[in-house]
Amino acid sequence: MAQAPATHDSDAYFVPHHSKWPLFASMALFVTMFGLAGWFNDSAWGRTTFFIGIAGLCLILFKWFADVILESVSGYYNKRVDGSFRMGMVWFIFSEIMFFGAFFGALFYARALALPWLGGEGSGVATNEVLWGGFSAAWPSAGPGDVGGGFQTIPAWGLPLLNTLLLLTSGVTITIAHHALKAGRRVQLLWFLGLTVLLGCVFLFFQVEEYIHAYRDLNLTLGSGIYGSTFFMLTGFHGAHVTLGTIMLIVIWFRCLKGHFTRENHFAFEAVAWYWHFVDVVWLILFLFVYVV
Repeated sequence: MAQAPATHDSDAYFVPHHSKWPLFASMALFVTMFGLAGWFNDSAWGRTTFFIGIAGLCLILFKWFADVILESVSGYYNKRVDGSFRMGMVWFIFSEIMFFGAFFGALFYARALALPWLGGEGSGVATNEVLWGGFSAAWPSAGPGDVGGGFQTIPAWGLPLLNTLLLLTSGVTITIAHHALKAGRRVQLLWFLGLTVLLGCVFLFFQVEEYIHAYRDLNLTLGSGIYGSTFFMLTGFHGAHVTLGTIMLIVIWFRCLKGHFTRENHFAFEAVAWYWHFVDVVWLILFLFVYVV
């Protein structure tokens, strides 16, 4: 989206003019991935190129989003545009549900179907006795051959439980902030939205601590067979979503500070709140099926 024109019919559906930002963003992404490929292949220029691309992409997105925010505060988004934004956000969250559904499906397949089959369940013959002598079909498993060596799992009632409480609390604080916005209580809005940001940051801090503990003390790594790969795939992608959600919350906090939203018109805030609640729900499912069960 480009910067909004000086005049616009408020009854018409707003269509932004041509923008240079998608082209620039594509170029920055190319530099980023080119640098990442070089970094993975131990090229001297790879790491530097990667971070140059990341810096350029961040700058471009900052300017691009600034144009979109300008369109919003200038009054170019009427109810028809607002409706299309809501529908777009619904479909985006649906795509995210499918994204995590595929990963939970992989966990279910490995745990409930593949392992019992390897253990000979239902066939009368222990498949592992033919292919991998001494293989145990119990979960958690590194898979046939004990890929990556022995490891320990992370207890559910330590940091995972603490992180669950943090995310549940953040769901409450952002809801309070939303009600404060609709009631016109700006100070309460900023305090509780800021508290939500803080809770998200603390969650990420503890997840990093958990990863360090897993690698350093438990030998639980990405190389720990099927358990290690599914564990880090699910928790890692969820952590990436929490990171993105926290960044979105920070942007919304600054917009609230500048008074961009009104009681009736604040879909950007609602969209971020929807996303954050989605992240909360995914973590609850993850906590149950990865840590507890």
